[in-house]
Amino acid sequence: METSGLNFILQAAFWVTVALTVAGASIAVFPRNILYNVLGLALALTGIAGFYLFLGSLFVALMQLLIYVGAICIAIVFAIMLSRPLHMEALPRPRAKVWLGILGSAVFFIGAVSVALKTKWLPAAGHVYNSSQWSVQNIGNALLTRYELVFEVISLVLLVAIIGAVITAGFSRRISS
Repeated sequence: METSGLNFILQAAFWVTVALTVAGASIAVFPRNILYNVLGLALALTGIAGFYLFLGSLFVALMQLLIYVGAICIAIVFAIMLSRPLHMEALPRPRAKVWLGILGSAVFFIGAVSVALKTKWLPAAGHVYNSSQWSVQNIGNALLTRYELVFEVISLVLLVAIIGAVITAGFSRRISS
């Protein structure tokens, strides 16, 4: 009885995570207020971190929250605060493009679901999961020794993106004034 109760709680938590991610993605796409879009993106990325938790990777989930929700979304909010327009105008969309977009999305979704349902999801043969290989200490050592250059390049790319967002927001503010 205890196992079925725990299983029910895990299933419910999983579906709450799915709902959180889908709701965040919808909020990130549909409203015309840029700030709502960013908050929806943060909500969707938080749901993705929940999926990483379900997959058993606490470190990747925490990095998802720290880097994407904490850093990227906050940088986007700062760029929005530096720019003037907070609300985007609704552009007219031709109905043909809307229906083609819906049709393309439906075809992709049906194809992805059919592949997922037809696939036998089994662990790889001979693959033994060793949790000591994926400890925070080992990942940190690998990032600062073996993958140091990649880690630094990613940091520089993020820095350039933030500086570019601030400069772009400054140019758009000067042009619109």
